[in-house]
Amino acid sequence: MAAARRAGRYPGQVIDLRVLRDTPDVVRASQEARGADASFVDAALDLDARRRAALGDFERLRAEQKAMGKKVAAASGEEKAAVLAHAKGLADQVKALQADADAAAEELDAVLSRIGNVIIDGVPPGGEKDFVVLRHVGTPRDLAVELAGTPVRDHLEIGELLGAIDTERGAKVSGARFYFLTGIGARLELALLNAAMDRAMAAGFTPMITPTLVKPEIMRGTGFLGAHADEIYRLEADDLYLVGTSEVALAGYHSDEILDLSAGPQRYAGWSACYRREAGSYGKDTRGMIRQHQFNKVEMVQFTRPEESWDALESLTRNAEAVLQRLGLAYRVVTLCTGDMGFSSAKTYDIEVWLPGQNAYRE
Repeated sequence: MAAARRAGRYPGQVIDLRVLRDTPDVVRASQEARGADASFVDAALDLDARRRAALGDFERLRAEQKAMGKKVAAASGEEKAAVLAHAKGLADQVKALQADADAAAEELDAVLSRIGNVIIDGVPPGGEKDFVVLRHVGTPRDLAVELAGTPVRDHLEIGELLGAIDTERGAKVSGARFYFLTGIGARLELALLNAAMDRAMAAGFTPMITPTLVKPEIMRGTGFLGAHADEIYRLEADDLYLVGTSEVALAGYHSDEILDLSAGPQRYAGWSACYRREAGSYGKDTRGMIRQHQFNKVEMVQFTRPEESWDALESLTRNAEAVLQRLGLAYRVVTLCTGDMGFSSAKTYDIEVWLPGQNAYRE
């Protein structure tokens, strides 16, 4: 993950302009693999060329304008009037070129925000159902067999029997897809969050309690205001966004900074409430605590050198797996396909846990 705005990088973009200029065919192919519009690549290149040309002319005329100032001071009589007229013409041209460069930069930023991170070689093609299973860990339980005809209860039924989950009052207070965790349910969630944070700390991550409201440029800079912007809650009066993951705040933690990574990666584990509108999923997998609008999560983020990023991905995955192994849960690790990855991802692993009550793996 990029830690700072670098030369040629805009606050709302995922793709590095240097990559776009040097390997446009690769970026086009990545867009096509995502099922996205590859024409944005050529549009971005054209706007980038226009912006750079305007800036070049601006700098040239700006230097001439500064030199003209000395001539104005030294001139007199009719010569001074001519020099002043020329200086005024230069000032108008400089102003127009600055406006053109600014307009091109604004248009470029909008186009770049539609170009996702470049997918790396080896990511399987396809959509949501075309994932590739890397490994299974643990043995899935078949409760229908184990309980020998006794009705199988899912997590909501069990939670209600234990007085751990209250979805009815959650809906009364906040609407659909909200819940209360009560008694042992609240204590269990806190224990799980602490267990995840303990694992992250043992792996060298600094624990963080992060803001859950962020500025538009922070949300945009992490790629969450693109195709999935309708999943995000926005507070219009304050022009702030509620995060769907502490990754957003953590990614913005070092924005506009240059990091010294000579001593190794910067590792953070963020604990936050998360909010998602779950737009477009009406009636789909909403029972109990699945696809809810608010939940708590511990998120691991690393700022590392590009050449070390794939090793970092593997270590992040191992850390997440270690929590599930400690809990004795059966799970599988899958590689998502090109058409199902997040906008800012070059490669994505999902870890899906076996839910005996549903007889299925779920993320």
